[in-house]
Amino acid sequence: MEETTLYIVPTPIGNLEDITARALRILNEVDTILAEDTRNTGKLLKHFDIKSNLQSHHAFNEHKTVEGLLKRLKSGEKIALVSDAGTPVISDPGYMLVRACGEADIRVETLPGATAFVPALVNSGLPADRFTFEGFLPHKKGRQTKITELGEEQRTMVFYESPHRLVKFLEQLAAAWDKDRRASVCRELSKLHEETKRGTLEELAQYYTEVPPKGEIVVVVEGKKIEKKPKGNKYKYKDEA
Repeated sequence: MEETTLYIVPTPIGNLEDITARALRILNEVDTILAEDTRNTGKLLKHFDIKSNLQSHHAFNEHKTVEGLLKRLKSGEKIALVSDAGTPVISDPGYMLVRACGEADIRVETLPGATAFVPALVNSGLPADRFTFEGFLPHKKGRQTKITELGEEQRTMVFYESPHRLVKFLEQLAAAWDKDRRASVCRELSKLHEETKRGTLEELAQYYTEVPPKGEIVVVVEGKKIEKKPKGNKYKYKDEA
């Protein structure tokens, strides 16, 4: 008997050519595709002539649907989870279902594929050997506290932000940290008007004040630089008699 599996399937963040052959096969084979927005996913399925059943699964109904989905998976139904774009669960719904599957000993198979923060990090020109993904910061409660805490972070930081809040976000970071902290703003990754702007927090805030941004945005900011103290003599010697 085939093992029960929930498939986590990344979808293109812009360019439809970025979907993998494996993702297309899985989406064709499953009985049901759980979609964050069935209208968006419906366009993708229509483009690739995929006939699998679509069901809404988003942040507002996830806690109500998990139990029923587990029963269907245990009965042998093949189910795939997608988000509007990119890899599900990363700043998108799906965490509750994946956790519940793990607790119920249902196999979860996550396909590699499109996600926005990886190309943005690479494009930034900032150190990528160690980084922290912060996603969207809280809009109000706890936002300033989080920004203050991250001011001490030494790793490169990756954020998601909306176009209409971008300038304010950059200004908040510049005021709380160092206005000369290096950063980059990537928008519309993989799409026709893809753009990466690099500069200091202050320079980027000024640029996007003059040129209002559009599209999906990833902000990458360098970590706090720690000044290295000059190395002194490691050992202390007693005066010789």
